[in-house]
Amino acid sequence: MTVYLSALTALSLVAFTLYFADKLKAKRGSWRIPEKVLLGIGFIGGAVGALAAMQLFRHKTKHYYFYLINILGLIWQIGAAVFIAIML
Repeated sequence: MTVYLSALTALSLVAFTLYFADKLKAKRGSWRIPEKVLLGIGFIGGAVGALAAMQLFRHKTKHYYFYLINILGLIWQIGAAVFIAIML
C-alpha cells in the first residue's frame, strides 16, 4: 500500500507541475503541453495533483472533459487503494 500511495503522490506532483508549467506557457504564448499529456497524467495516477492545480491556477477549468477525466481517474485510484487495503 505504501508503494501505491507513494506512486500516486509522485504522479500528482508531476501533474501539478505540468499544469503549472502549461499555465505559464499559456500566459507567455509559447509552445504548450499537449492536452493528452495533461489528461493522461491525471488519469493514470495524478488526479489529485491535476485537480488541485486546475483550481489553484484556474487552468483548464472551462473544459468539462478535464474535470471528467480527472474525476474518473480519481475514482479508479481510490478504488484501487481500497482494493489493495482489503487484500493486505
